[in-house]
Amino acid sequence: DGKRRDFYIRQLRDWKGIAMPETMTPLQLETFGGICGLTLARAHARSGDRIAIASYLGKKDSFDRALVTFAEAYADQNERDHQALVDAVKAGRLPAQDVPAG
Repeated sequence: DGKRRDFYIRQLRDWKGIAMPETMTPLQLETFGGICGLTLARAHARSGDRIAIASYLGKKDSFDRALVTFAEAYADQNERDHQALVDAVKAGRLPAQDVPAG
């Protein structure tokens, strides 16, 4: 009839699960983090044209060295951040509790 209409669609059940990290054991949280990392890595690996990327990077090792430099700097920052967290807990600035493993 040519009339404009707005619709609201509601899904009855999405059948999707939801991760609840706050209820996970350390091992479950580690496994969950690994799965997330693998999924993200796979998505990124599939997002570009491998031949175009290889051509862009060239045959020299400058990109490899840049990745190593970045990874080392990132790891160092993670260590500093973790130490700051530990220090804040020890000083009583942040609450913390031990969680039994596994």
